[in-house]
Amino acid sequence: MDMPLTVAQALQQAIQAGLPRAEAQYLLQAVLKCGRSWLISHDTDPLTPAQLERFQDWLVKRLDEVPLAYLVGEKEFFGLRLAVTPDTLIPRPDTEVLVQWALERLAGLTAPRVVDMGTGSGAIALAIAAQRPDAAVHMVDASAGALKVAVGNAERLGLPVQAHLGSWFEPLSGQPPFDLIVSNPPYVAGNDEHLRALRHEPRSALTPEGNGLSDLGHLTQHAPALLVPGGWLLLEHGWDQAESVASLLHERGFGDVSLRRDLGGQPRVTGGCWAGARRADGR
Repeated sequence: MDMPLTVAQALQQAIQAGLPRAEAQYLLQAVLKCGRSWLISHDTDPLTPAQLERFQDWLVKRLDEVPLAYLVGEKEFFGLRLAVTPDTLIPRPDTEVLVQWALERLAGLTAPRVVDMGTGSGAIALAIAAQRPDAAVHMVDASAGALKVAVGNAERLGLPVQAHLGSWFEPLSGQPPFDLIVSNPPYVAGNDEHLRALRHEPRSALTPEGNGLSDLGHLTQHAPALLVPGGWLLLEHGWDQAESVASLLHERGFGDVSLRRDLGGQPRVTGGCWAGARRADGR
């Protein structure tokens, strides 16, 4: 009869297979539902057969570049612990820049109306709702699977966010205008070499194909119909798309077009203020 593997032996097995020590420890902590200090002080404890089976399954998947967040089923974002599944993108720390800017734009407004377009796991909408409980926050996604995850996160966190299933602005027909529209839409170019490394995440949430600008252009073009005069549109984009997004905003009639950089100093979010100077037909 085989001897059960200890915590230390399982860790060493993963490292020898090619997994970085920190990732191996993270997966073991998730399997054992423990903290790092417990893991270190109990390195001679044996794993049960079920624990070992799960850990070895996760190890194989992680070596195939399945994201850690999909394996453990959660990711922290703006202080919130969010459930994530392969139906949703994994929230990135750089997107917190968009949330920070959104909160700045809402400062001084009473009971503002906000909508997060293409919400995925609900990360942006829920981060705003957690910081501004007086806000009426809405979230939209065309993926029923993603929206189910977002709604589940909202319910678990006790955040009253309104969910809408559909493509971009279509499910918001009849809604009063918003003070703020935010989005982290698909923006990776269809031929971008980085897509292979992201192959386990939903491709439709990463790229609109082509040059990556079509959804950014759609949002820019149609947002004014649902913005109050003086309302803002904030869009996350690729590091090399800032000038293109700024041009889209200027051409549509947005003012005060400006940029925020991510944690690595790369251009990441561009936004503008809708003064209501033009009608939806562009005149």
